[in-house]
Amino acid sequence: MSSAAFPTRRRLRAGRAALLLLEAPRALLEASALLPTWPLLRSAPSGDGHPVLVLPGYGADDASTRLLRRYLRDRGYHAHGWRQGRNLGLGADGVAGVPLRRLAALADRHGRKLSLVGWSLGGVYARELAKLSPALVRQVITLGSPFGGRARGRDIGDWLHEKVFGELAPIAARSRPSPLHAPPPVPSTAIYSRTDGIAHWRACREPEGPLTDNIEIVGSHFGLGFHPGALFAIADRLALPQDGWKPFDRDGLRGAFFR
Repeated sequence: MSSAAFPTRRRLRAGRAALLLLEAPRALLEASALLPTWPLLRSAPSGDGHPVLVLPGYGADDASTRLLRRYLRDRGYHAHGWRQGRNLGLGADGVAGVPLRRLAALADRHGRKLSLVGWSLGGVYARELAKLSPALVRQVITLGSPFGGRARGRDIGDWLHEKVFGELAPIAARSRPSPLHAPPPVPSTAIYSRTDGIAHWRACREPEGPLTDNIEIVGSHFGLGFHPGALFAIADRLALPQDGWKPFDRDGLRGAFFR
């Protein structure tokens, strides 16, 4: 077989560059699909009304998750934003500072465990919050979150470590591979796309385990928070009983849209 049948590194890099350049128009297309698919989205299972904390991605704020939170409220949940302005990383206290206090305050307010939904870097925060305080977290759902990035010098691993644990975290405390990859001790579902132009899909998957699942959709990174498939999958996950979590069902027509 000719070597031309196999993708070269140059072709793979070109493909990644094309996905990045097409992020914005693809996200707009995904947003435009919401109106015709809204009746189907409203047919997704409703939940038990438990609270959900939604965390935005890097460079974004609660405005970016407004539609997602509106949809979750339509499904009967108490959906909350993180109320920390634009996500430009965390301070010296890292995820153990303001985000953890926000989680504890909402758990106290509702008297129930919270589900955490995080987009991109927000999903990395969500997983670490669940590790810090699993007694307050019902489950975690991530959207294109590159928690599986490996640290090699000053690369994505170190950058993520600073954004999660605080910019003043000592380099000596960082392990190889990144501790971010370890799953939290609560049910955790990763929603990801192989056509994500920002975060590589391999870094956005949970390791296989009894409390982890991975749901693949076709979409952009910028559109994950309002992608019809992602919204349906989130609603499906949140509707599971607190003590009855199970992997996503791909039988029937679902198999044509989810992997």
